[in-house]
Amino acid sequence: MRSTHPLILLLALALSACAPALPAREPAHADRLPVHGVVAVDQRHLQPDYWIERLGPAAQRPYLDGAAIARQNAALVARDGSVQDISALPRTLPDATVREWIAALSSRPQGERYDATGAVLPATFFDALEAALALDAIPREQPTRYGLVVRRADLRTFPDATRVFSRPGDTDIDRFQESALFPGDAVAVAHASGDGEWLFVVSDRYSAWIERDAVALGERDTVLGYGSRSPALVVTGATARTVFNPERPEVSEVQLDMGVRVPLLADWPADRAVHGQHPLFGHVIELPARAADGSLALLPALLPRTADVSPQPLPLTPANVIAQGFKFLGERYGWGHSYNARDCSGFVSEVYRSMGVQVPRNTRDQSVSPALDRTLFDESDDHEARLAEVAKLQPGDLVYIPGHVMMVIGRENGVTYTIHDTTGIGYLDAGGDLVRVPLNGVVVTPLEPLMAGEDTPTVDRITSIVRIR
Repeated sequence: MRSTHPLILLLALALSACAPALPAREPAHADRLPVHGVVAVDQRHLQPDYWIERLGPAAQRPYLDGAAIARQNAALVARDGSVQDISALPRTLPDATVREWIAALSSRPQGERYDATGAVLPATFFDALEAALALDAIPREQPTRYGLVVRRADLRTFPDATRVFSRPGDTDIDRFQESALFPGDAVAVAHASGDGEWLFVVSDRYSAWIERDAVALGERDTVLGYGSRSPALVVTGATARTVFNPERPEVSEVQLDMGVRVPLLADWPADRAVHGQHPLFGHVIELPARAADGSLALLPALLPRTADVSPQPLPLTPANVIAQGFKFLGERYGWGHSYNARDCSGFVSEVYRSMGVQVPRNTRDQSVSPALDRTLFDESDDHEARLAEVAKLQPGDLVYIPGHVMMVIGRENGVTYTIHDTTGIGYLDAGGDLVRVPLNGVVVTPLEPLMAGEDTPTVDRITSIVRIR
């Protein structure tokens, strides 16, 4: 094991990335480890103010201003193939294009898959999934339809909600769970499943199947203009919820996740009730709703004054990057945004979205995006050269290894600390044995002591460092 840091002489952490953690193993010298099992982490490390105060005045200096962020977002659409501008889609969609989109996602798995009970899913199950794609029903050419998502909803590999797993008992990683969309997200609707209960949609960062009742179809200009209307509110908390109302369940207790932007009805009459509630003590916003015929309706709703929201994206400062990341601390890990949570790439995406910065959805695309400031590594980069780059990391920098991303929050005693959403960590105990500790959530860990295996420091597996600055 190669390292110049003394922590590694005693203990090291291993990262299981955005994949299932290995079962925990009793360390050979448990008396030398903290009870919680996460070495080099104390209570002070779990406070965002601790890291912000260490930066001094630099904590409030913007990495990028609003104009620079806008230019970067435009470059992302122009240069990154994983991101697209759905407003640029043609007025009509040929069947070849729709088939290509679906084929890129909905492919039959090669190996065996299991259900939640651990039983092998039979070939007939996958036959039914393929039939549900209804590819023969795709018209030779169709008008491009648009819609707004009306509730947080899963994006699926196939038009089916069955949870599917790679191994018996490994029920945290649903292999048919792709991502999620949020209220107000605009989509192009390309196809419907055979039973009509699912839609294949194209959004700015993902194309997949979504339940039909999560999308309301509307006029192109209304749909595409919704996200840019002003004035607006940006959700800056982990989540915000509209207040309960007994009159319109479509906009009652609707969850809005970090970074979601909703129009503010600033001209709402000060004495006019919103679904039976006085508006003075909340924010009157406008949310999309789905009518009985599937069409789009825009309805007023109330956010309480206590909601963590802002009239514009937060400034992109080190302090805000740290504070936003810590708002998710302890949240359950959710592969592909399952469990009403998020995974490692979703975590960093939503943190940056609250500051107006768009990044690709998946770690693979984030780590190599030509629109982002990135440093790429390969096998020719030795350990010492990698450590030299790690020593330059600043809060908000993103560190990628295969299948995982960590966000830097600061340095202490020569060690880089990160916050990330992971299923587990590990370390080498005092006897040199690799021990895994399941975490399954948003956590704080050091970086340099991380191990990818008994003989491989995680630093040696870094594929990319991305800087949003």
